[in-house]
Amino acid sequence: MQLGIGSYTYGWAVGVSRHPPENPLTELDLLDKAKAAGLKLVQFGDNLPLHTLSQERLFVMKDRATADGITLELGARGLTTEHLNFYVELCRFLGVRLLRFVIDAPDYEPEVKHVVELLRAHRAQLETAGITLGLENHDRLKAREFAWMMEQVKSPCIGICLDSVNSMGAGEGLEQIVDTLAPHTVNLHLKDFGIARLPHLMGFRIDGRPAGKGMLNVPWLLEKIRPSGRCHTAILEQWVVPEVDLPSTIRKEEAWARESLTYLKPWFEQ
Repeated sequence: MQLGIGSYTYGWAVGVSRHPPENPLTELDLLDKAKAAGLKLVQFGDNLPLHTLSQERLFVMKDRATADGITLELGARGLTTEHLNFYVELCRFLGVRLLRFVIDAPDYEPEVKHVVELLRAHRAQLETAGITLGLENHDRLKAREFAWMMEQVKSPCIGICLDSVNSMGAGEGLEQIVDTLAPHTVNLHLKDFGIARLPHLMGFRIDGRPAGKGMLNVPWLLEKIRPSGRCHTAILEQWVVPEVDLPSTIRKEEAWARESLTYLKPWFEQ
């Protein structure tokens, strides 16, 4: 399994809603960070949406990635026929083999039966193009619903992008989602996390931690994911707890990324 970084490794630097950085991280900056870290894999998520870039910028990015030997993966949000078709063509242009999608988008939350119909309609297209589509587990749907969709579609080119934290928003813990979704996992999002009781004892807070400093048992997770043989890439993602100002938060994010990659690299092929 190959380790990489993505636009959600540096979410604050790319730009979080209502917190725009003065100089947002660009697609080329992200490639440079991968090269500096000695990594050959970069995943662009929906926070740095490539479909909004000009053709000129896409050509430059493609050439830079090729020159540096970096494999690209794409990500998008809002699984509609039109959006999926666009990203399949973008994958063809960039030579991408893994496309991660979050099903929902603002004002768009399709029923699981509709998602199954859409996936079946695109199954042959994905298989012909050699593109693997990974649906990311997000907090609206339960793990069993994602598994049901995979069982209905039954395609080697359609699976799950397993995020280690997202399903907590649906009231599900890591062991539960891994037991359910590991056989379908085609891409892994590694987010370490912590859970702490609030000082007044009336509830808990869940937030991010550098990899190896939280509750995510990475060796256990990899051991559970690897047997299916479907998951070949893992991306470091981060929920960085903000500081008093954005520049300090971005510096913290960078420090966390370096610390996390130092911890993670020994567990992965280089």
